[in-house]
Amino acid sequence: MPEGDALFRTARTLDRALAGHTVIRFESVFPALTRIDEDAPVVGRTVDRATAMGKHLLIHFSGALVLRTHMRMSGSWHLYRSGEAWQRPAWDYRILIETDTFIAVAFNVPVAEFLAGRALARQRDLRALGPDLLGESFDVGEALKRLRARNTETIEAALLDQRVVAGIGNIYKSEVLFASRVHPQTPVAELSDEQLLGILERARRWMRANVHPSTAAAIVTHPGLRTATGRADHADGVWVYGRAGRPCRRCGTRIVSAKTGPHVRTTYWCPHCQPAPA
Repeated sequence: MPEGDALFRTARTLDRALAGHTVIRFESVFPALTRIDEDAPVVGRTVDRATAMGKHLLIHFSGALVLRTHMRMSGSWHLYRSGEAWQRPAWDYRILIETDTFIAVAFNVPVAEFLAGRALARQRDLRALGPDLLGESFDVGEALKRLRARNTETIEAALLDQRVVAGIGNIYKSEVLFASRVHPQTPVAELSDEQLLGILERARRWMRANVHPSTAAAIVTHPGLRTATGRADHADGVWVYGRAGRPCRRCGTRIVSAKTGPHVRTTYWCPHCQPAPA
């Protein structure tokens, strides 16, 4: 599943490419989308904007119509010029939105729906989201409250729950907990408010750094490199994620990993820098 910063950058890229332009072609393999398109055609509408809410991507059209997509593990949005070859096979396509300048194609997106009028505010998954780490405002008090409501859970599980705080994925979970010197299987109840606030602050700071607007005017169609270490080299961009069996950058101990939680997600940590809870 893409991290929140990747969705933020994708939404920003789509917004730069599509906003203010009229849709001249809309296609989808999803019957639920095509039925609504037949009744209230997307063609002829203007793309107002594209935004991200946690890991949900929203494309707003004129006439109070919103397309919500969720990438899950394998979905992605691409941008192409007319006539440009797709980088994914045609059988992976799920949604196509074309304007006079770009063609936006969603590949392997498993979740997609149109929300009309007030349905956006009532959408269950969006309403349940915790404070968004990449939102213009971030209610840290509410995020702490929601973490405390998960006191019996491990901190790694609580951070991945988008109802607690929106945006953190498997990479940031491992990286932030390493930097905070917290073992991923530590129960939330065993962490002080100061520790939890530190974890939230670091996650927000790193994610915001990784979506800092480029100074270039060109529209990019890739999410760029994610870095937690601050080093420019991509190979040095993470502390522990994906580095099982390799030496810790801080102490030299071999990084370990384990698949845990209801979704069997792999977590990485340093046994020395992040001692196991008693």
